[in-house]
Amino acid sequence: MRLGVNIDHVATVRNARGSSWPDPLRAALLAEAAGADGITAHLREDRRHIRDEDIETLMAGIGIPLNFEMAATAEMQAIALRHKPHAVCLVPEKREERTTEGGLDVAGDEARLADFIAPLREAGARVSMFIGHDPAQIEASHRIGAAVVELHTGHYCELVADRSPDAAAELAALREGAAFAHSLGLEVHAGHGISYDTVAEIAEFPQVMELNIGHFLIAESIFRGLGPAIEEMRRRMDAARA
Repeated sequence: MRLGVNIDHVATVRNARGSSWPDPLRAALLAEAAGADGITAHLREDRRHIRDEDIETLMAGIGIPLNFEMAATAEMQAIALRHKPHAVCLVPEKREERTTEGGLDVAGDEARLADFIAPLREAGARVSMFIGHDPAQIEASHRIGAAVVELHTGHYCELVADRSPDAAAELAALREGAAFAHSLGLEVHAGHGISYDTVAEIAEFPQVMELNIGHFLIAESIFRGLGPAIEEMRRRMDAARA
C-alpha cells in the first residue's frame, strides 16, 4: 500500500506570514526521504495554501509522483494539462469551507465530469474522483471513465475522535464501498482526517492501494519532525496490512 503525503499545510504556515518559508518543496523532499510514495498538493481557487509556482517547483524537484488535487474548473484543467502530473484528483471545493467537506457529487454531474476528465486522461493523467462510499457515486465514477476513486474517510475519523458508537457502522460502509469499487475495476484510495488512531482500520481494507494523509502529519511534525512522523505512519500502515 502506497502513502501519499499532502503538503498543503506547510504552505498554509508559510502564507500566514507572507514569507518564503517553510518551503513546500523541502517538505516534499523530506517526505520522499522518509518513505512517501507520492506527494499530494491541492491548488485551490483562492490559493489559500499551495500556489501556482509551488506546482512548478514540485514537478521539477521531486522524484516521486505528484497527485494534483483540484476542482473541476476550466482554470484548473488548463493548469493540469500544462503540467501533466502523474495523477489528478477531482475534489469538491467551496471558498467558505475550512477543508474539503464531503465527496464529489459525480452522479449529479455525470455528463459534465465525463467531458471534463477526457482530455486529462488523453494527456496521460490517472484521474481520481474524491467521493463518499455511496454506491451511486462509485458507479458514476466508473461510468465516466475514472481510473481511481478516493474514499472520503473524514466522517469516520471524526466519529472516532468523538468516540461515537456510529463509527463502526461508518467503517463498515467504507469497507463495503472499497470492495464494490474494486469489483468494478476501479483502483481504490482513501484519505481525509486519517491519524495514528484511525489509520490501521482503514489500512486493513485489502482493496485500498493508497492512503493520502496530510494535516495530521504536518501537525505531528511539530513535535517529532516530519520524517519521523511519516515513518511512524508508514509503520502503522504496514503493520495493519500485514
